[in-house]
Amino acid sequence: MSEDAKHPVKATEKTLAIVEALKEEDGGRVTPLAESLDMSKSVVHNHLATLRKHGYVDRDGDEYRLGMKFLDLGGYLRHNMKLYRVAKPEVDKMAEETGELANLLTEDNGCGVYLYRVKGEQAVDLDTYVGRRTNLHYTAQGKAILAHLPEERLEQVIEEKGLPKATNNTITDREALDQALADIRERGYAYHEEERLKGLRSIAAPIVTDDGTVHGSISISGPANRMRGETVESEIPRLVRSTSNAIELNLNYTDI
Repeated sequence: MSEDAKHPVKATEKTLAIVEALKEEDGGRVTPLAESLDMSKSVVHNHLATLRKHGYVDRDGDEYRLGMKFLDLGGYLRHNMKLYRVAKPEVDKMAEETGELANLLTEDNGCGVYLYRVKGEQAVDLDTYVGRRTNLHYTAQGKAILAHLPEERLEQVIEEKGLPKATNNTITDREALDQALADIRERGYAYHEEERLKGLRSIAAPIVTDDGTVHGSISISGPANRMRGETVESEIPRLVRSTSNAIELNLNYTDI
């Protein structure tokens, strides 16, 4: 888990708050930003001007938006992750074989972060994107990760993030979650039963190396009415498990 800074830099905290606000609101103007963040307009303007100077913010009239410099940083970070480099070709194969949406997720500070997603020929478009953060307890991939975390780490994540409700199917009870995680460990894969998004089903398998490190998980997602029957109960579980095993082997024994 992240540690609190003993001596946080106030100016940096203000800059980050402005950046987060621009992301959440998909852009913004000085006055509304100042009001929502409880800062003076001059402070907000100065921070935005500095960010713009360095390419992290763009301006169109009086509207500010995040700049492409952040994409450069995110691309650099992802490219340097062994998990991404090893898993990408395997996730591509899953999407091609099933025709559905294939995903790669990792855990960061108690949240799931999408590292990669690729659409097969018949895949539906969802609200996920590379870099998006999500709660772990209401996605198949997130539950696959939670099921294999050390008990102490699992407790920390739940204490910090809670079990917020997204749909009527979301697991919000700790006892029910513990049972779901035990079932996942027993069968080797996890289901998403419209717990975060109505109309969606997913099947996910964890990526765990020989030293017990939980690197992330992979999944196949599709419309609930299509993800039924033999395909979901047998074929896709075998595919995600065999794919996760291949990724684990490469993480264990290759240096790329």
